Amino acid sequence: MVAFAVSLLLLVVMVAAVVGYGTRRPSGASLTWGEAMVAATVVFLVMFFAYGVVPHQWLAWADNELNWRADKIVFGPADVLDKLPFTVTYQVLRDIVAATIYVIGLGAQIALWKFWQDRGRVTAAPAIATSSYGRPLVKRD
Repeated sequence: MVAFAVSLLLLVVMVAAVVGYGTRRPSGASLTWGEAMVAATVVFLVMFFAYGVVPHQWLAWADNELNWRADKIVFGPADVLDKLPFTVTYQVLRDIVAATIYVIGLGAQIALWKFWQDRGRVTAAPAIATSSYGRPLVKRD
């Protein structure tokens, strides 16, 4: 439990650091070779934690401390799952949670790349309609 919680907390701290740095860094600033190497290392570490360490720690916790094995059957509240024509084991539930961690990681990675690419981009104000003479059409109250 502790290893999973610490790895998840470390991942959140790393992502928060990337977002914090991205809000301060101007979008058109030049990048040195050293900054590029540090950025590549940080991205590698974030992806390593998101796709490697966190799912592994979840699977280790579910297998060892929670004891979610293939011979333990999930019956659900009021034995609802007992009436289904298939059995759901705790190992299946463990794998569903692990796959959900991967899907959330992929969605967060896409959102982070979009955030990084769109930083510093200002949305233009809507254009004011003009008359045939080129003057702006402004409604007076």
